[in-house]
Amino acid sequence: MPTVEVSDLKDGDFLLDVREDDEWQAGHAAGALHIPISDFVARYGELTEAAPQDGRVHVICRSGGRSAQVTMYLAQQGIDAVNVDGGMQVWQAAGRPVITDDGKPGFVL
Repeated sequence: MPTVEVSDLKDGDFLLDVREDDEWQAGHAAGALHIPISDFVARYGELTEAAPQDGRVHVICRSGGRSAQVTMYLAQQGIDAVNVDGGMQVWQAAGRPVITDDGKPGFVL
């Protein structure tokens, strides 16, 4: 499965967060698209509308398990998708900003 390290992500990379609503509300990466894995198939069109046409989709969850499932699904659909290794736990540990919907500091649930 295609995987990328948090340290390899650049500002402006397209990030898809597949964690559930309570996890997202506690804290997320700025600019990420949120589609919980439990709603993913039903909301797939939101991703295809928002994702860059010829760009890569970086899929993230808490630790990498759920995002791996979504990455495999996206790859089967012909989308250039990679799993973010270690997920939001590594994101936060690396000092990357974690915010709430109102822009205040958040945390990984």
